[in-house]
Amino acid sequence: MLQMTHRTVEGIDVIELSGRFDAHQVPFVVRWFDDHPEIQTILVNLKGVNFIDSSGLATLVKGLKRCRQNGGELYLCEAQQAVRIILELTRLDKAFTIFVDEQTAFQAITR
Repeated sequence: MLQMTHRTVEGIDVIELSGRFDAHQVPFVVRWFDDHPEIQTILVNLKGVNFIDSSGLATLVKGLKRCRQNGGELYLCEAQQAVRIILELTRLDKAFTIFVDEQTAFQAITR
């Protein structure tokens, strides 16, 4: 089961995910994006995600597109090795800016 927490730090929406980000859990995250149509800048912390499938990847891409349409960006951070490998194999590591940790992300985003 995927767990999601949301908080706002320095005007940046931070979503922390943990668990399996698969087809069964995607509607939960999609609903959050749908409930926040004006969202601009999101940092998705993936440190607790131990599995991601194509549905999870598609949801991240959907969020990225939404943020860019609103003049912002969706960033990723703290991806575990298994998730990072999937991002690299699908070349999505080129579409997203991926940070090592939240602190590094905040320093870069808020500059």
